[in-house]
Amino acid sequence: MPIYISSKGLQELKEEVIDRKTIQRRAIAERISAAKDLGDLSENFEYHEAKEEQGLNEARISQLENMIHDAVIVDETSGGELIGLGATFVVEVGGLDKTYTMVGSSEANPLAGKISNESPIGVAFFGKKVGELVEVSTPSGSISYRIKDIH
Repeated sequence: MPIYISSKGLQELKEEVIDRKTIQRRAIAERISAAKDLGDLSENFEYHEAKEEQGLNEARISQLENMIHDAVIVDETSGGELIGLGATFVVEVGGLDKTYTMVGSSEANPLAGKISNESPIGVAFFGKKVGELVEVSTPSGSISYRIKDIH
């Protein structure tokens, strides 16, 4: 399954893999070694905690490698007529202007204005153009957005 991501986001994933394979693996191995030196492993909390951290780190490395393998680079678009992946757009909601960027789910960060193309709000905006009114259903009711600009 493709993972839609910006070139910057892909670079960040690659950097995280390198960090986890080098720095974090080494630090965890040192913690395991130090814990082994404490003696009886059956009741050694430090050892079991370090082994659990090792498993979580290896699982994250595997997840990141799969994401990198399946990555489809989405470049930022500018001046487009329709909202799509990579588009930054301005909407009016409740009398205020808000700026969003449509990104793949792996880069989504709603607090930073990066909305996933798979989220309910992302699905509602996808393929819309300037001037359109977009209704988004939320648990607290429906919210109306007017698309003001795509850049």
